[in-house]
Amino acid sequence: MSLIITDDCINCDVCEPECPNGAISQGEEIYVIDPNLCTECVGHYDEPQCQQVCPVDCIPLDVNHVESREELMQKYLIISGKA
Repeated sequence: MSLIITDDCINCDVCEPECPNGAISQGEEIYVIDPNLCTECVGHYDEPQCQQVCPVDCIPLDVNHVESREELMQKYLIISGKA
């Protein structure tokens, strides 16, 4: 699965620079995650870095974008040019 940022986001700006894939950007009201770029940090880290730094715990799994760890690794390989 990719991750999603909920309406509880306080726009603290700490998640965006932590994303190694550039999947997080400022939306109209809160930060958003591009599910096409989110690999839950698979290929980079053991845990999603945005979740680790979020002070309000507003970045759960996105149930609308279900992906296995293997699919996330394939996405990482494509995004990073290692495929």
